[in-house]
Amino acid sequence: LVSVPACCSARYNLALLAFAGFFLLYALRVNLSVALVDMVEPNTSLTKNTTSNVCPEHSSTINVPRNTTGEKYSWDADTQGWILGSFFYGYIITQIPGGYLASKIGGKMLLGFGVFGTSVFTLLTPLAANLGVGYLIAVRALEGLGEGVTFPAMHSMWSSWAPPLERSKLLSISYAGAQLGTVVSLPLSGLICYYMNWVYVFYIFGALGVLWFFFWMWLVSGTPETHRSISHAEREYILSSLKDQLSTQKSVPWRPILESFPLWAIVVAHFSYNWTFYTLLTLLPTYMKEILRFDAQENGFLSALPYFGCWLCIILSGQIADYLREKQNLSTVCVRKSFTLIGMIGPAVFLVAAGFIGCNYALAVAFVTISTTLGGFCTSGYSINHLDIAPSYAGILLGITNSFATIPGMVGPVIAKNLTHNNTVGEWQTVFYIAASINLFGAIFFALFASGEVQDWAVSGYHLHRN
Repeated sequence: LVSVPACCSARYNLALLAFAGFFLLYALRVNLSVALVDMVEPNTSLTKNTTSNVCPEHSSTINVPRNTTGEKYSWDADTQGWILGSFFYGYIITQIPGGYLASKIGGKMLLGFGVFGTSVFTLLTPLAANLGVGYLIAVRALEGLGEGVTFPAMHSMWSSWAPPLERSKLLSISYAGAQLGTVVSLPLSGLICYYMNWVYVFYIFGALGVLWFFFWMWLVSGTPETHRSISHAEREYILSSLKDQLSTQKSVPWRPILESFPLWAIVVAHFSYNWTFYTLLTLLPTYMKEILRFDAQENGFLSALPYFGCWLCIILSGQIADYLREKQNLSTVCVRKSFTLIGMIGPAVFLVAAGFIGCNYALAVAFVTISTTLGGFCTSGYSINHLDIAPSYAGILLGITNSFATIPGMVGPVIAKNLTHNNTVGEWQTVFYIAASINLFGAIFFALFASGEVQDWAVSGYHLHRN
């Protein structure tokens, strides 16, 4: 089996376009949390929050004249919580249907229209906000519906595009777009709000998403067989490498899927990882502001730093994982387990440490950054393990694990908020402890039960052996 060079190849072009798509999806997902600060009347969001006086105040605010033409709304803290959370209610609904649909109509259309739909609803956000908070919540939930199908659709596409020994590389490139989207859009949304008006945050990113959609529909094909300009050598290389891995049966073997222990290993790992990830994503600015007395809003760069580290780590660990499998002949399951252990125990250790360093602000940022960065190893760990155990149903499996993994996004921050009523250091240590122990449990569970082999039920002819 001769490998085909990566440069300008159809599969790497697909990875780069997918990278751009996930970049935009995450930009569309996090831009609201930045714009919301500007959308709310200053006096309504000042719920009497007791800032802990453990650490000295040390942010000097320089007042620069800024654009204040944007409409302001009087939403209290609870309403803002509902607005920010509404995305996940749509997102969780379309995970499994997304995976199922992708296996039926193909990932290309589904992913394309997922991004397109999310972009259109983003363009409608300012209008919805004007009509009332109910409309805004509905539009955000609809964005979640559109975005829910995207990861399962992409997994489904890679099942027919990614040669097994290039899986880590190709998938880590495409999904790393999500991290970079977070990195770029957090500070950029802040600048747009600052110099223009918050409505442009939604107009600019929404328009870019629509533009991406046209490129995607024009340049990408669902399978190597249908691609217009793929070289004969590359098509043969991809198809022959996947020869014994795909199933031709049309019905989905639901029961064996749900009884599969390797799948539940991914579910537990995915849930645990996201618990820490979402807790940090939503509450890090609060921790910095209330405990360390440092306003992360003023410094978009510092809030983006952890995700930049994670992005670098995802790209690099993808290369390393495939190198270990191909050149060092390490088994797939060994690579997946060790990368998951590094990517979950590492963050747990540094997260707990971040709760114990007192007011050393630089160290706090460093620890949180290291914690989030090491999490990047998980992309080449449990995160693409669906494709190892059942390439034909990878989209459906990801839909299942991502449904469970969306729950922490809905529950984690709420629990953390309830635990930190008085904003004491001790309360925050509890939040970090909980996240770290969930991470630890997920890592150990995955190390015990994960598999790197294609499962019997995922290959065609499986039903013949049984009867």
